[in-house]
Amino acid sequence: MTYHCLQVDAVGFRHDGIEPHRAEKEVETMTSAPILMFSSTMSADMRHVITHEVHDPFLYIEVDGKRYTAIKSLEAARMRDVDNMTVFPLEELGFDDFRASGQGPDLAELNCLVEACVRTGVKSASVPSTFPLGVADHLRAAGIELNVDNDLFEMRRRVKSPAELAGMRRAQIAAEAGVAHVATQMEAATVGADGGLLIDGKPLTCEDLKTGIRAAFLRNGCEDAGLIVAHGEQTCIGHHAGSGQIFEGEPVTVDICPRDTESGGNSDMTRTFVKGEINEELETYWRIVKEAFDNTLAAIRPGLPVAELHRISCEPISNAGYPTQLTKKPGEVLNEGYFHSLGHGIGLEVHEAPGLGQNDAVLVAGDVIAIEPGCYRQGFGGVRLEDIVLVTEDGAELITDYPYELTPVAISRGV
Repeated sequence: MTYHCLQVDAVGFRHDGIEPHRAEKEVETMTSAPILMFSSTMSADMRHVITHEVHDPFLYIEVDGKRYTAIKSLEAARMRDVDNMTVFPLEELGFDDFRASGQGPDLAELNCLVEACVRTGVKSASVPSTFPLGVADHLRAAGIELNVDNDLFEMRRRVKSPAELAGMRRAQIAAEAGVAHVATQMEAATVGADGGLLIDGKPLTCEDLKTGIRAAFLRNGCEDAGLIVAHGEQTCIGHHAGSGQIFEGEPVTVDICPRDTESGGNSDMTRTFVKGEINEELETYWRIVKEAFDNTLAAIRPGLPVAELHRISCEPISNAGYPTQLTKKPGEVLNEGYFHSLGHGIGLEVHEAPGLGQNDAVLVAGDVIAIEPGCYRQGFGGVRLEDIVLVTEDGAELITDYPYELTPVAISRGV
């Protein structure tokens, strides 16, 4: 299916003259009230509106369709290149006068932020839950009302911008290159007398494979935002990062998250490999997990409640007699079967809205989600498969392009 990316600016306005779809209208409505953020662009909310890197925190103001920043003069020139941005260097907000009156640099900067709010007419604003407490206390003491609105900031980032989506596609290529490195090494490995895998006569370890994955990330313009190479019973222990030598016949979970260095967009991909003969239990896990994955992918469309998507993913696994989040008793803590949710939204953060569990979220066109069903047994291990999927106007587009089989086969991906 084809998805046509629509240029939507940070305030939620379309640039093509076409009537916005429902999700974009919601964003536009929600952003009619003033918005404040104070952070560097390490914050996903800030990176969504300021696409170049700014390492020191600064104040971002959005009001009546206009954008403002109160920022150190070192960053002012680049910030002026941002569309529809009025820049207030701290000196223009009275920083030198505050310092001359005996205020320390931190207090002087805080008072500059108050002055920026005064100049832009902000008396009340919505802020993300990550807004710094110290800055919030100072602004509130100056009479500026701040209200945390997580839903607003989540919805602002749900529909990915064209630049973000392009970056996530680049990150996915890096993810596939990383997984391909593992498959290539495992296929080439020999089996020692004790069943341990060897490369050039040396043990093949999770640590070695992670080093190769990180190198693949770098070659493909990405950095490491999360990396798991776990083997055997480690594959059943949540986000166990994995360690030690890999052995014949055991599952190896490769769950990796490269981040595109240009855009900050992430990908997330999981494959499970087995070198040598695959036992019946692992084969069963793979079969029902792959069925859960396929059924989930086929159901994805805008307007679908994520709780229903999670239910669809649970069905093949529960039908095979394994526990899931939907079949467990209230209060029971699962550590086997399909004990986690279906997955999560992904974008400028690896885990972001919407969560794909039993909640009230509904998919919207422009979401990118990571679907990752799995099935496991403690002391043995398990199988998990994960790809990222774009929710389109009429269904879904699978962004990932990589085989699912348990047997590792050397293939070429990325550079």
